[in-house]
Amino acid sequence: MFDNSGQTRTSLSELGEFGLIDHLTRHFSPKHTSTVKAIGDDAAVLDFKNKQTLVSTDMLVEGVHFDLAYMPLKHLGYKSVMVNASDIYAMNAKATHITVSVAASNRFPVEALEELYAGIKLAADLYNIDVVGGDTTSSTSGLFISISVFGEAEKEDIVYRSGAKPNDLLVVTGDLGAAYMGLQVLEREKQVFKANPNAQPDLDEYTYLIERQLKPEARKDIPPLLKELGVKPTSMIDISDGLSSEIIHLCKNSKTGVSLYEEKIPLDPAMISVCEEFEIDSTTIALSGGEDYELLFTVSQSDFDKIKGNPNLTVIGHMNDENSGMHLITRANQAIPLVARGWNSMDKDDEENA
Repeated sequence: MFDNSGQTRTSLSELGEFGLIDHLTRHFSPKHTSTVKAIGDDAAVLDFKNKQTLVSTDMLVEGVHFDLAYMPLKHLGYKSVMVNASDIYAMNAKATHITVSVAASNRFPVEALEELYAGIKLAADLYNIDVVGGDTTSSTSGLFISISVFGEAEKEDIVYRSGAKPNDLLVVTGDLGAAYMGLQVLEREKQVFKANPNAQPDLDEYTYLIERQLKPEARKDIPPLLKELGVKPTSMIDISDGLSSEIIHLCKNSKTGVSLYEEKIPLDPAMISVCEEFEIDSTTIALSGGEDYELLFTVSQSDFDKIKGNPNLTVIGHMNDENSGMHLITRANQAIPLVARGWNSMDKDDEENA
């Protein structure tokens, strides 16, 4: 959690709610001309003029979405912004503003929340996002972070989940499954530490996987890349709950079927290696792991020449008629029904194992 050894510890009560807000947000300053009024009034004022406004929100709960035994607070702040911004990029839009609300128990000193907000500021600066408001309050137990994100786009550029057509190509960015395997490595090391607090973990070979779990990067580069290539997706979603779950969302919203080819799913060599170490099937992890925050979208077959060979993009399948169903085509050329086994925060078993 927060390493307070030899450091100042200021209780939240010393500053009070409004003093704490002023203290934590003093380093934030607007970057966008659309920010008319940011922090400091009853509400933020935004002016997007002729563009359409997009809004999304996500809540992260200690013990459900993150474990402070191995999640540094600065990383948590950064990740909380990525989780939300990704939803805007998944609409082929630009994330511009966020509000941040935090509830913390009295086990967290002011210095701990400073670390959290340092991560939020780093993400906001790197992704050119204005922090324009929020709230702080007390919690009877644990830490809760709720972020609302606002974005903008021209009306004709926005992409929904519902536009895919039969014969469209299914495309994904980056690689899949590494974040989940990074979580498995961290959970294993947590158990080792519990058994032997003097054990010093050697995590060098797992650096990429752990970074994908603790400090993911939302794909802000993809909307402008697609525009540069002259491609507008027919449907789009971000991969937060696992590839299979997100494909099924696209199919249900677009009323299509799908053929997903196992051999085409992009996997990092480090992820494959750790799956072998854990004796877990790498395809299963790519399908169900989640927290990749890559983008999944469909494009017309006529756009194939525009995207082929691009290192950011991989064609992994194609959409079919709705009546044909949703299938994974294995390396052995068998068609297996696609099932959503991604993480579900409302599932009792998932919650107990979070």
